[in-house]
Amino acid sequence: MSWMVYILECADSTLYTGCTNNFEKRLQEHNNGKQGAKYTRARRPVKVVFKEEVTTLAEGRKREAEIKRMTREEKLQLILKNS
Repeated sequence: MSWMVYILECADSTLYTGCTNNFEKRLQEHNNGKQGAKYTRARRPVKVVFKEEVTTLAEGRKREAEIKRMTREEKLQLILKNS
């Protein structure tokens, strides 16, 4: 099973980082469902600006934490580098 670490750009231009093993379902939850993160529910719609596949949940959580520690500028550079 593969996992996806992702960054979403919210309607207010803020960035949200997450990790999931079912990316399409999770993205739909962020945009439509009650299961989406509280942060994104108030900032819809969201769009995907970065995705990175990892092999394990542990690896995904570690990468998610690394990205969350980045400054906004560093995240924007990561997004640009991978687009």
